[in-house]
Amino acid sequence: MENIKIWTGEMGGYKLLDSGGKEKLEEINGIKIVRAEPRAWWKKNLSKEEWKVSKAEPWKDCVIDVGVANIKAKIKYKNTSKHIGIFPEQFPQWLFINKKIKEKNNPSPTPPLRGGARGGANVLNLFGYTGMASLIAASAGATVTHVDASKQSVDWAKENQKLSGLENAPIRWIVDDVIKFLKKEIKRGERYDAIIMDPPQFGKGPKGEVWKIEEQLPELLSSCKQILSDKPLFIIFNMYSTELSSISVANLLSEMMVDKNGEIEIGELAIKEESGERLLSLSIFALWQKN
Repeated sequence: MENIKIWTGEMGGYKLLDSGGKEKLEEINGIKIVRAEPRAWWKKNLSKEEWKVSKAEPWKDCVIDVGVANIKAKIKYKNTSKHIGIFPEQFPQWLFINKKIKEKNNPSPTPPLRGGARGGANVLNLFGYTGMASLIAASAGATVTHVDASKQSVDWAKENQKLSGLENAPIRWIVDDVIKFLKKEIKRGERYDAIIMDPPQFGKGPKGEVWKIEEQLPELLSSCKQILSDKPLFIIFNMYSTELSSISVANLLSEMMVDKNGEIEIGELAIKEESGERLLSLSIFALWQKN
């Protein structure tokens, strides 16, 4: 039986001030920005004056401490882009990853070798974007493989690695189509103790490979099952723009992990507004973890 939850948390350096009218008003290191938000159908709580954002100065990239394991993130903002380099709603998952890896690793001053030596967990982060989950897992003592089809995103993740003082952390940065990468890992006999997935609805690989979640999700999960270790720790599956519900994803994850001793939680990732108790839901998720 799945446990249905809403995960919320307050990430360092970030505030959701208000939302409504298909927009959201955010504050990053004290600077206000307004971004489109198609999920915010309701009325705004704050006044027009409070929603005013100064455009007198161009936005300057900034660095924030996300509030987990001293991990830093470079934030970039353009009026023409909906992305800033982080997904603040994933903050509770970062806490979960940090806790689970530490419980597994009993980390020592010496980082684990590739393959999970000295008890270290071997973690795979697919569609890893700018590397928050990868860096948090590595800082907790894991060996990490980070995969994304966008070289720009991987370069950004490497910037965050340097900002976080983790230049020597055991992280493999891979620019590749996820399905192609998984097939190569299966042939190589690689095994992972934890998998984090954040697939887009649509995308293109570095060589023009087309990704459509509805068509390739079964192959993705089947391939992931083949590279799991004998005693996996957890699987995190986030989903943004899609027709699937968290229950649908949980059903697929249950099918994938049918022979493993674990439990599944499903629900939504949300952020609470500073202007009241209202929650802005931004993603669905399904999470499997061992009992």
